[in-house]
Amino acid sequence: MSQVWENWAGNVSAHPTRVLHPSSTEEVRDVVRAARSEGLTVKAYGAGHSFTPIVATEGVLLRLDRMNRLLGHPAAATPSPIEGERLVRVEAGMSLHELNRQLLALGLALPNLGDVDPQSVAGAISTGTHGTGSRLRGIADAVAALQLVTADGEVVEIDAEHPWFDAARVSLGALGIITEVTLRCVPAFLLHAREEPMALPEVLDRLPELVGDNDHFEFFWFPHTQNALVKRNNRVPAGTERAPLGRARRLVDDELLSNGLFEVVNRVGRRAPRFTPSINAVSAAALSAREYVDHSHEVFISPRRVRFRESEFAMPREALTEVVAALQRWFDAGHERVTFPVEVRFTAADDIWLSTGHARESCYVAVHQYHRTDPTRYFAAAQDIFTAHEGRPHWGKMHTLAAEQLRERYDHFEDFLAVRDAADPERVFTNAYLARVLGD
Repeated sequence: MSQVWENWAGNVSAHPTRVLHPSSTEEVRDVVRAARSEGLTVKAYGAGHSFTPIVATEGVLLRLDRMNRLLGHPAAATPSPIEGERLVRVEAGMSLHELNRQLLALGLALPNLGDVDPQSVAGAISTGTHGTGSRLRGIADAVAALQLVTADGEVVEIDAEHPWFDAARVSLGALGIITEVTLRCVPAFLLHAREEPMALPEVLDRLPELVGDNDHFEFFWFPHTQNALVKRNNRVPAGTERAPLGRARRLVDDELLSNGLFEVVNRVGRRAPRFTPSINAVSAAALSAREYVDHSHEVFISPRRVRFRESEFAMPREALTEVVAALQRWFDAGHERVTFPVEVRFTAADDIWLSTGHARESCYVAVHQYHRTDPTRYFAAAQDIFTAHEGRPHWGKMHTLAAEQLRERYDHFEDFLAVRDAADPERVFTNAYLARVLGD
């Protein structure tokens, strides 16, 4: 009997024939072989945090939550060929939340993170999850090797010398099931976080300085206003004492204002859209300036308890001012009232074939809509703006592009398809989303 599966945002559901919880690579291999013999497709997921139907299937769905171990003793973190880095092997279903905790116990950290952490390691790298930092790349860039179960049940170890390496790090789940990952980690570090309101025109005028002079920079712009919240996170000198936010301040800012009150704000904005500009102005004013010093993952990660849907595109960094201006014109025309801020981040260029940051310095613009509000018109308008500026959609966030458009945006699109043909010629790991974006 099929079961109902739903993603975190509640916008994607599926009816898999079976939902299984393998606890080892061998069990994954056996499941794949059995499904293939039955003519069933196989997909795997970690937290279901993608907003696209990238893991939806009517075949066999694998939940990797039992594959969540740090492999070997913590002291076994091995030196990387890159000075100062260490290699750590983990099972693919480990959440970033748990990974960060265990890395800290080893005195290690990932070089960069996004702003939420429920995703599994495999899910985060497979969809191109990224953070922000003009000299830093997405999480997949930290992958030194990975283990993949292919369609015929073969277990393949893929490292930098393997011809599939540049395809496998951001693979969309199209090549097989990732079961283990070796990550390049850095010594644990503290970040000095500085967050403060700033007028949007000032942010844009100072963008080269703000992006270039900070290790990690991002800003949130409140639609229908000229208000923004900027976040500057920088590594501190050796010997700096940790000075985290006080419990009361964290509860007020992160729980009461950013989650509890924000839920109310979105419900009011949905029922009375005409008040949205005023609501957004008040929301921006409520988030006052703050500074603190804490472990890197404690600074990167923010609690996100208000459910939403999201679309995000990567564009050349120099396009940002025009993109923001186009979004402003759309908001000013009164097409729709939006209570969620627009999030803007930055990354360095990388060499991963289907990474949104491949071969160019990127700005990322993410638009969100409250989960009880239909995002279709807003996201379609934003997508038109983004694609007019060479936008590449985040693989785990909502978009409507298909293979014919995506092929133009990735120099190695055909190379990726060739690797897919070798790893999964019978399309054991396909679904409707992959058929659209890869062109089955």
